[in-house]
Amino acid sequence: MTRRYDRPGRVVVKLGSSTLTAADGGLDRDVVEAVCAQIAALVGDGVDVVLVSSGAVAAGLRPLGLDRRPEDLGRLQAAASVGQGALVHAYATALARHGLPCGQVLLTPDDVIDRQRYLNARTTVSELLRMGAVPVVNENDTVVTDELRFGDNDRLAALVASMLDARLLVLLSDVEGLHDGDPASGAPVIDVVPDLAALDARHAGPSSSGLGRGGMATKLEAARIATFSAAHCVIARGRRPDVITDVAEGRAVGTWFPPTGKRPDSRRLWLAFAHQPTGRLHVDAGAVRALSQNGASLLAIGVTAAEGDFVAGDAVDLVGPDGRPVARGIVAFDADVVEAMKGRPTDVLVDRFGAEGARPVLHRDQLVLIG
Repeated sequence: MTRRYDRPGRVVVKLGSSTLTAADGGLDRDVVEAVCAQIAALVGDGVDVVLVSSGAVAAGLRPLGLDRRPEDLGRLQAAASVGQGALVHAYATALARHGLPCGQVLLTPDDVIDRQRYLNARTTVSELLRMGAVPVVNENDTVVTDELRFGDNDRLAALVASMLDARLLVLLSDVEGLHDGDPASGAPVIDVVPDLAALDARHAGPSSSGLGRGGMATKLEAARIATFSAAHCVIARGRRPDVITDVAEGRAVGTWFPPTGKRPDSRRLWLAFAHQPTGRLHVDAGAVRALSQNGASLLAIGVTAAEGDFVAGDAVDLVGPDGRPVARGIVAFDADVVEAMKGRPTDVLVDRFGAEGARPVLHRDQLVLIG
């Protein structure tokens, strides 16, 4: 049987709420047992496995007498608080049957946005793996707010895979893979997606279960992060027997997204994906060439427009004349200053702003190409 890729040495598996939730709304212990048995099989073969698990809110619904996911932040966080303990206990119990310890890692966006905390999180998870434990990672839903969160565990899983230099990201959900249209209409599953940019809106959709925050759009964003980080990504159905071990062996299960190229260095990966951009800078064709071909910094003369209410130190996307993203980086000036500087040569800016006018809008050490 032809395999898509060789078995990787490190795998990140993301399990969605729809897969973990039983028909009565509680945690499906049979799924937990099956997932942990597959993880144990891989660990026994020398593969590092990190589990990024949704389900904390879903696991807290029944103990709190709730029949559906709350919409208000307070009750969501209460459900997560109750459910997180039940969830990690279920994993710890199931993994212990196979002689494996389990380590809980709760992350917030600050843990990847702040460079030192990002490195600390990477060290913690790496040490858990080195000591033979299975890290179980989740967003810390009990403390984050809607304004400051990863948005979904698909993106969190992709960031963890990128952080740890994992060679495979497995996104498990309630669908067989990425369908070429509406699954309800019988649209077939796409076997391989070599170019994410070629997909269109008909391939994305919301969560079908109503239990999670994600959907196909978040999985495609996660696939983009993983493949840019030189990892394979597969979307598959979580309740399929032996799905994790089959995907890890490179068998044709679900939809496969191959890596797009050589892995960038870890700092550039952090710049590209740890920050959510708060604005966009439109740049001219000359700036695109300078950035992509010469590794140059972005000067104000190459900026044609600024969008967003960003401040110095925020992440922004750089967009070329065709509207496509070219790069992402940390901007050196507030939005109103960039607006005043755009399109002007350096000597004019020095006359107006002094020494600050000679600084690039984005320094080449603070940006990464993403186009």
